[in-house]
Amino acid sequence: MYKRQSIDIAGIGVKLGKGFSIFAGKQCTAYGGIEFDLNPIEIYEYSDMIENMSNFMTGLNIGYDINAHQQLNLQILDSRNGSFNKTYGVETEDGEQPAIESGKLPLVYTLNWNGNFNDIFKTRWSASIMNEAKDKNLYYFAFGNELNLNKFNMFLDFMYSKEGIDRKGIMTGITGSMEEHNAFDAGYFSMVTKLNYRFLPKWNAFVKGMYETASLTKQQGDLEKGKYRTAWGYFAGVEFYPMDTNLHFFLTYVGRSYDFTARAKALGQE
Repeated sequence: MYKRQSIDIAGIGVKLGKGFSIFAGKQCTAYGGIEFDLNPIEIYEYSDMIENMSNFMTGLNIGYDINAHQQLNLQILDSRNGSFNKTYGVETEDGEQPAIESGKLPLVYTLNWNGNFNDIFKTRWSASIMNEAKDKNLYYFAFGNELNLNKFNMFLDFMYSKEGIDRKGIMTGITGSMEEHNAFDAGYFSMVTKLNYRFLPKWNAFVKGMYETASLTKQQGDLEKGKYRTAWGYFAGVEFYPMDTNLHFFLTYVGRSYDFTARAKALGQE
């Protein structure tokens, strides 16, 4: 599930004229992706990308409804829910210069497009840049696409994150960079798809697949640039919805496997 703090959303929203709105306070970052936008009760296991994502932050959202079916959001949020040291594991002795320094403006900027084309094709696209530390930024792109054809529904999400400091923590765990700080220059790619078939009004069958990679985008001493892990996810199930709500009973199979490259196996990964 998402990494959450005690309060997810708390703020003030105001609708302005001509399609504009603002929301100030703690809120969900407007990252793209269909799965990211779904009710958690519908997700039996998240992708590694979303599972390790920090997404409830404090700041300002400016929304603009282009028309009834197209919306843009611009967010400027505090990129941390805790201290710099706690977020990135920076520990130093008294008087010792840290290996990484906090940036002056630890903010995340996100531009999000939510599109709806006759309720047949929907988009949830976003581009984000986050200041993690001095001279260290995170770049995140998500392209969520949903297709609805009567009884058949599917989505296909593409997500990529390039992180000056490993915010997800996956590459940190693989390379063992835990003594002073998270690993540098991590790169993650995720592709997630799910197909639903509502074969009866209250019954749904689905299959879902996930493909994800974890890499280093730059050479780091003895650590080579390149891919270190490939993660696979494969799901199938049937759901019964007794009422017109998302309350449901389900039977599902969840499979996960992780393949490590030779450079990761050399570090002791199996």
